[in-house]
Amino acid sequence: MSLRLATFNVENLMNRFDFSGYRNQLNEDRTLALFDIRSEAEYKMLEQARAIAQSDDTRQLTALAIAATRADIICMQEVDNIEALKAFEYGYLFKMVGQGYRQKYTTAGNDSRGIDVAVMMRNETAQGQPIEFVRMTSHAYVTYEQFGLHTPELATLGSQANERIFRRDCLEVDVTVGGVPLTLYLVHFKSMGSPRNGLDGREATMPVRIAEAQAVRRIIEERFGADHAADKRWAICGDMNDYRQRVKITGDDVDGYRFEVVDEAQSCINVLTAGGFCENVIERRPEMDRWTFYHTRGPEERHLCQLDYILLSKGLAAKNATAVPDIIRNGQPWRTIFPAGQEVERFPRAGWDRPKASDHCPVAITLDMVR
Repeated sequence: MSLRLATFNVENLMNRFDFSGYRNQLNEDRTLALFDIRSEAEYKMLEQARAIAQSDDTRQLTALAIAATRADIICMQEVDNIEALKAFEYGYLFKMVGQGYRQKYTTAGNDSRGIDVAVMMRNETAQGQPIEFVRMTSHAYVTYEQFGLHTPELATLGSQANERIFRRDCLEVDVTVGGVPLTLYLVHFKSMGSPRNGLDGREATMPVRIAEAQAVRRIIEERFGADHAADKRWAICGDMNDYRQRVKITGDDVDGYRFEVVDEAQSCINVLTAGGFCENVIERRPEMDRWTFYHTRGPEERHLCQLDYILLSKGLAAKNATAVPDIIRNGQPWRTIFPAGQEVERFPRAGWDRPKASDHCPVAITLDMVR
């Protein structure tokens, strides 16, 4: 009996218009930035037209990427609400995967933009085993003070002890697959942001992600018992906005690109994998082929890295010792630089920068769920 499990940051699956760009240039779409817009009313009208025109191609590509995972259960990040998820599944995914994902769950987290984690499940696996929802528990309310995780580094960032730890949520979802229990922890950690306090964006926000990782581990240990948690059947799925390695890119398309694997001294992922608590199964792939995200700030700063994770408990990983995850990269825009031998056929109508399925790649793995 097997289960196909996937995770994907679908990027801004929204059923409302985001007008914050009128007052915050960081949120303004670059197309509208070209024009002299003289009033908020005019901006709203143009933003609505732009979003509608762009969304259809984008969501077709998003749906193609999800369909390519062949997932029975898919964990998602940046979902506006359950209505947006239902509209997307019915209007796009259903046309590609037939009966589709009838079970959908999300809850409001802490993101200021209202984009949350969610999960979609089929009624049964490809092998015909029933997938049954048991319960869902949000941990969005947990504070640094409650878990004893407030640090001077967090205080320097302006975070107070009574503030909530998770920038979105750690959504705990219990299911059974053919009667076998499985617990999923859906996460979307703090983004790296811009440089501050003399540090680059990743270093500056690292204390927040470390606290989030510590909180996830504590939630799991309190649920199953610190001495037994690693041996239970669970997985942490989501966008953790951090990496242990990156593939640095130099050169150009004329003289050729060069790729160098760089190890990072610190990562929030280490908090979760320490002591064999769980395994980052993407690290079963070759070092050059673990990336799920292409980052660039121009030719002087380009790299490939893993931001998207399926972390299996030690026990579940051991039962699936030969399982290697798939990374679906066909929805990437053409600007993404692929190492030699990794090129894929892009989905139809993928653009240079957009439309695209997402800047992130879905990750999927087939798990043996025998008791």
